[in-house]
Amino acid sequence: MASAAEQMAANMSWGAFGKATELKQRILFTLALLIVYRLGTYIPVPGIDGTALRQFVQEAATGLGGILNMFTGGAIGRMGIFALGIMPYISASIIVQLLTAMVPSLEQLKKEGEQGRKKINQYTRYGTVFLATFQAYGLAASLEAGDLATDPGLYFKASAVITLVGGTMFLMWLGEQITSRGIGNGISLIIFVGIIAEVPAALAQFFASGRSGALSPAVIVGVIIMVILTIAFVVFMERALRKIHIQYPRRQVGMKVYDGGSSHLPIKVNPAGVIPAIFASSLLLLPTTISTFSGSQTGPVMSTILAYFGPGQPLYLLFFAAMVIFFTFFYTANVAFKTDDVAENLKNQNGFIPGIRPGKRTEEYLDYVVNRILVLGAGYLTLVTLLPEILRSQLAIPFYFGGTSVLIVVSVTMDTIQQVQSHLLAHQYEGLIEKSQLRGKRRGKKGTARR
Repeated sequence: MASAAEQMAANMSWGAFGKATELKQRILFTLALLIVYRLGTYIPVPGIDGTALRQFVQEAATGLGGILNMFTGGAIGRMGIFALGIMPYISASIIVQLLTAMVPSLEQLKKEGEQGRKKINQYTRYGTVFLATFQAYGLAASLEAGDLATDPGLYFKASAVITLVGGTMFLMWLGEQITSRGIGNGISLIIFVGIIAEVPAALAQFFASGRSGALSPAVIVGVIIMVILTIAFVVFMERALRKIHIQYPRRQVGMKVYDGGSSHLPIKVNPAGVIPAIFASSLLLLPTTISTFSGSQTGPVMSTILAYFGPGQPLYLLFFAAMVIFFTFFYTANVAFKTDDVAENLKNQNGFIPGIRPGKRTEEYLDYVVNRILVLGAGYLTLVTLLPEILRSQLAIPFYFGGTSVLIVVSVTMDTIQQVQSHLLAHQYEGLIEKSQLRGKRRGKKGTARR
């Protein structure tokens, strides 16, 4: 038998969507702020030589420049005020979350409720400013080294750093506004829109290389099939769950005895989501971002790093895989699914796993189950993130079919659709409550008339 919520979800239609006024307002508000973000990617940083920048972007579009352009929504190719994107905030938030799990004072702060959460968010903003300043200064220095600045010097560096850091902080504010007053997660939607916005141009370039004879028709068809299968595989794995049966004992309230119920504890195959892939990508793209704009004046240390850790190199792939696997286990154990907290909550609710004692034994059992699931989850993340990298480097495809970008697009799409459905369900429940209240009033009036 389907539940009432499932039946209502199956009966949702465009008519129900048209009546949900608050949901439409949230969607329009989200679209308006995302348009503001896209417009900001076309506002250039002051002091950039536009002609030299366009020539550089055309030369680097088939290599790492295309990768960076994809992740920043084209802002870094145009050297817009949002060239750093939202990645400094993502990195700062991940670092703060990891520190919260390891530092007792921060962990205690997290348990203090709303005030503690505000304090942690403040630390995240400070970390964002620090990381954005560091990356902006490195990018400004690299622009000078690559002869892309019209008037190099201290004034250019200062103006570039202030502009880029201000752009990142404005994006962070936009994301928070979308999360609180719009629909979906604002930060994730900004990354999602940045990736989607570059897909048409990248596809046009990809098919143009096929028309010119650089790529054979078989390779083009094979890549399209690979992308479709990858998306289907990601959707399947993101929805995959391991359900653990939970039993609740009988309880007596007054003179009534209620039978013990049962439910399931869902554990995702990939509890960490796209966080390991994003964090690994941001760490690997940091040195290459600077070297891309420094041109031929790259130092010996940076040249050595690029020789061994450039995209497609064996050490790059090995390091990428190791970081994805490490952060999958580490982030799940310390942030996404803390087995000690889950076991304690089950004990407080008088719930137990059949055949497992509450408390420590439940925690050990959950550790055993989660670690076995994460072997599959980490392998899935590693395969999705590395397979496109290997094919791109081997086939020299001038379009970045990144596994990380596919993960982000699919995950954000699924999460946003789920939130839209939740708002529609809430609207339908409100409509049912209003109807029941009106019927109750009408019955009351009829009753008084009979008297």
